[in-house]
Amino acid sequence: MEKKLKTIVIAPHPDDEIFGVGGTLLRRKNEGAKTACIFVTTPSKRLNWSKEKIRQRSLEINQVSALLNFDELFELKFPSADLDQVPMSDLVAAISNIFLIFKPNEIFIPHPSDIHTDHKIVFNAAVSCSKWFRFPFVKRILTYETLSETEFGINPNETFKPNVFINIEPYIEKKLKAISIYKSELEEFPFPRSLEAARALAMLRGSCSGFKAAEAFELLKEII
Repeated sequence: MEKKLKTIVIAPHPDDEIFGVGGTLLRRKNEGAKTACIFVTTPSKRLNWSKEKIRQRSLEINQVSALLNFDELFELKFPSADLDQVPMSDLVAAISNIFLIFKPNEIFIPHPSDIHTDHKIVFNAAVSCSKWFRFPFVKRILTYETLSETEFGINPNETFKPNVFINIEPYIEKKLKAISIYKSELEEFPFPRSLEAARALAMLRGSCSGFKAAEAFELLKEII
């Protein structure tokens, strides 16, 4: 019997997972895959979040995770916006340990061109956990795009170049429902993290690939 696909998404912050990979995660579950998510950061003291806002974010995470029906959820709790103060060896070790527990075949990670430093650091840490002789179960690595991060990266030598498009037509409404749970992150259009912008991006990526809605990724590595 063929083994079930095991898919994991690494999100620098809660909501990156649903904006970038939400439709695909819903599709993978429907196809019988096991799915997991790693939330790398939690609000740092420097952000001065109130106890109520932190409680609300925790509630949002639980609601979205339940909607996506993750088999495993990992929270590393490194400081958000201060990830550059964390030794890279600590971050790599934390992600490596999770990989050895969950043994993912397919990995979704943020794109290195993202404007947020946390995203760049998470990318570098994640690719450090992709050597075949240490993680032989890893067969496919893709980067995802995150609204308000990927499209604002303006380094001409590091741009998101999608070459994989996944049809999420049956899942777009459920993805938008999950996005709407993150009320603390949403603002009115034309703010990039809005329901209108998320739907527009899905339609744009669909128009690139012949679907009514799609998510786009850049394939970095695949072992067949």
